[in-house]
Amino acid sequence: MLEQAAAWAALQHSGHPDLLAVGVFGSYGRGTAGVGSDLDLLLILQRCDEPIWDRLRRWDTSSLPLACDLLVYSLEEWRSLPQWNPKLAEALLNDTRWLGEMPDGVHGVG
Repeated sequence: MLEQAAAWAALQHSGHPDLLAVGVFGSYGRGTAGVGSDLDLLLILQRCDEPIWDRLRRWDTSSLPLACDLLVYSLEEWRSLPQWNPKLAEALLNDTRWLGEMPDGVHGVG
């Protein structure tokens, strides 16, 4: 599943130059996925001015074989996540497995 997610991420990078990073979190990020697990994807964009629900529309996950949940953050939102949602920031920091190369300043939060 991670290979398919990585291929999806590479395709998204080629079509969306503002996409900085894609990560898998949740059970696939922790390596504990089983029957019935969905795929949780974290996307970090250079910038995003759309409301939180509208920004999901441009990401087509239909080529992936599992149901997907997406979190889409701008780089600024990602860096400030510990200030406004420390529990989520900690979970994502611990559970996210990044797919592909990462630009400087994206790996950690805070």
